[in-house]
Amino acid sequence: MGIRRTSSMKSMTSLNSYLKQVAASMLFWSICLGFFAIFRYLGIDRIPNIEVNGSISSLVLSNVIAMSVLGCVLGLVYATIDYFLDEHISKNLSLGAGLISKTIIYFIVTIGLLRLAQIIAQRKGMELNFEDGWLWWSKDERFIAILLYIMLCSFVFFLLKIALERFGKGVFVKILLGRYRTHKEEKRIFMFLDLKDSTSIAERLGHLKYSQFIQDCFHDLNRIVFKYEAEIYQYVGDEAVLTWTYAKGVMNNNCVELFFGFEQERQSRRDYYIEKYGVYPEFKAGLHGGALMVAEVGFVKKELAYHGDVINTSARIQAQCNNYNAALLISERLIEDINTEGHATSNFLGSVFLKGKKKEVKIHAVIP
Repeated sequence: MGIRRTSSMKSMTSLNSYLKQVAASMLFWSICLGFFAIFRYLGIDRIPNIEVNGSISSLVLSNVIAMSVLGCVLGLVYATIDYFLDEHISKNLSLGAGLISKTIIYFIVTIGLLRLAQIIAQRKGMELNFEDGWLWWSKDERFIAILLYIMLCSFVFFLLKIALERFGKGVFVKILLGRYRTHKEEKRIFMFLDLKDSTSIAERLGHLKYSQFIQDCFHDLNRIVFKYEAEIYQYVGDEAVLTWTYAKGVMNNNCVELFFGFEQERQSRRDYYIEKYGVYPEFKAGLHGGALMVAEVGFVKKELAYHGDVINTSARIQAQCNNYNAALLISERLIEDINTEGHATSNFLGSVFLKGKKKEVKIHAVIP
């Protein structure tokens, strides 16, 4: 049977990822700046020695709309900056350095956009009551106030982004709402992704260089994880455990496409690996899906834990890769729900007894 895998799909998922990032950023910044207008003008008519022309509600509403529109523009620009930095620069920076560099860029861009708005307004005969020249912002207390507010909101946005990356899209909100304080049953797909010949590579490189080698591999993995709607559940040495909700995993063959996308990402940096480490990393993976339990565990280091046969079976299927000289193995239960049209093929290998299981499991090898 075939499994559809096209290069256009990868481009489409990349575009979708960017558009989702833009939409989230525009929503966040429009809300933030809308609230800024409320904080600034609501109740201003009650302050002594301040006169307000017209009703205070009209003043607040007009400023909320104007600031929300500005927030949409800033959100679009900031999201584009974030996307470019994440794709090309941030991988070489620490979290702190990345935060500082983005804040500086935000600062410069914000000044430029407001200066542009000032020039356009002046040409249309509008009076904004700002100082003239490019250093107007250093003399305007209103701008200093909004700048500090934007920096604070940026910090909150980065913290939310880190939390979403840590727990996965949708999971963070569910944790805040306490959904997993008690055990819940979910239907999910798990992939156990393991480095081939890890022992010999570790002996060859030494522990320091081997650690850098693994870090580079997982960095490549992280670059494509969100394109395929995956969540990283755990890193265990040279192995990564990924998971999807069942619906997202089978949609567009995400659970299978991620493996091929990871291969393409590493292939694009093959010369880098050979030059730096003298070896090109190859991975093997096992896929399985079904119902299992999920709950919050721990108090000091709280995290989500999954309990059930699905995880054990996925790990056991991955362990069969060496026996069949296969890179990607998938259970028949899961492959029945995968789209079966295209130029990648799956070969039925047979029924095998997996360690710890009494019943045989039918497995397939997926070949590009």
